[in-house]
Amino acid sequence: MNLKKWLPAAASLAAVILQLAVVYNGKHPLAVENYYLYFSIILGAAAVMCAVIGTLNKGFGKIWLYKAPFWTGIVTFLIILNLLTEKFCILPAIYFPSPSRILEAMITDRALLLKCLGYSARLLLTGFFGGAIVGVLTGIAIGFSKTADYWISPLIRILGPIPSTAWIPLVLISFPSAVSASAFLIGLAVWFPTTVMTSSGIKNISNSLFEVSSTLGAGHWYQIFKVGVPSAMPSMFIGLFNGICSSFITLMTAEMIGAKYGIGWYVNWQKEMMSYSNVYAGLLIIAVLCSCLITLLFKLRDRVLVWQKGVIKW
Repeated sequence: MNLKKWLPAAASLAAVILQLAVVYNGKHPLAVENYYLYFSIILGAAAVMCAVIGTLNKGFGKIWLYKAPFWTGIVTFLIILNLLTEKFCILPAIYFPSPSRILEAMITDRALLLKCLGYSARLLLTGFFGGAIVGVLTGIAIGFSKTADYWISPLIRILGPIPSTAWIPLVLISFPSAVSASAFLIGLAVWFPTTVMTSSGIKNISNSLFEVSSTLGAGHWYQIFKVGVPSAMPSMFIGLFNGICSSFITLMTAEMIGAKYGIGWYVNWQKEMMSYSNVYAGLLIIAVLCSCLITLLFKLRDRVLVWQKGVIKW
């Protein structure tokens, strides 16, 4: 019996015991409810369930055995954070709220957070897909056309490295609304890495592939969409991954230029109100959203590039 699979459950039990046993210092602001205790109990129950299922199912057991140390580390970090804040008040209370207060902010402010999440998701997806589509088309044009390469590549070298947020003054007077201006800035942040990686992937394709397809009677468009684009897709997905990270950075700034709602707007508003428990709650939601989008992109990449399974390491 491998005891590693029970480590997250043991860590969660330690969190519950310490929360009940260690005396409150009386200095750190408390949440209305002991949300950290409830969260630790739920997390412990889930860890026990996963360990039991892992014992009965060998396939899931291997997955859980691999993930168990990571989740143990997460629970251990929460234990240390809770001790440094709520229990001993070693960290400044105003800037470092306890886990219970962060969870309280997420629960009590859930309606506004969900509304802000919806606004941010609309803005993010609009900008990301727009920038990704234009970036892929631009990259294909540069990779296959010497004329496009001649005219567009210098612009990419000059304009690409400039942060998209630096264009805010010009964008604000060029677009009719803050929403369209913010979507453009996010799209611009995605466009640059997608264009560069797509064109780079096409230019690195071996000429022998095109020579063989031409010998077999393939036309120009067939070579582009049946030979060039599939071969460049690994590089293309790397550009999209970089674009997602850039889009979240831009989102935070873009929502500060007139947006009425959004996670970036929410974080900035709560920071001005000195409500750092709500700030951390918003940042956690951004982190989870970014992680979910990257995971979905990984799944899409694995499905699209199934022919390269076991080859791609990134």
